[in-house]
Amino acid sequence: MIFNTPSDIRDVSVAIRDAVAPVFLLTGIGSILSVLVNRLGRAVDRARNLNALTLEQRKKFLDELDIIVKRTTWMRWSVGLFIFAGLCVSLSIASIFVGVAARINLSDFVLLTFITAMFALICGLIFFLREIILASQEVITRHRQDQNE
Repeated sequence: MIFNTPSDIRDVSVAIRDAVAPVFLLTGIGSILSVLVNRLGRAVDRARNLNALTLEQRKKFLDELDIIVKRTTWMRWSVGLFIFAGLCVSLSIASIFVGVAARINLSDFVLLTFITAMFALICGLIFFLREIILASQEVITRHRQDQNE
């Protein structure tokens, strides 16, 4: 795009200004994804360690394994929702610039993708909360197992 008039430059600068907040949102999504992926990795590692035990040794950890399976399911959904939200935010940002460059009104599409991103983030956070509740349940289960020995 070649800037033909001062209003072209102003339109682009307004688009850049409008895209800054969603870019910060992408940074936050990336940070939460990092936390989730680390938690998922630790849960998978723990499950692998328990599955490496003999069947007799593993029997006392079956409750813990059940919780780990549930946790990883909730984390996978949460990760998927956060990735989907990031894609929607990215589409919003790209649409802002495409609309300015092509001189078309994409405000409805930007609004739809941003609202979709917010719903995905809300659901992702709820799923993450559920995983945290299961993780604390896992600690309680382990504590009870130790008391029974």
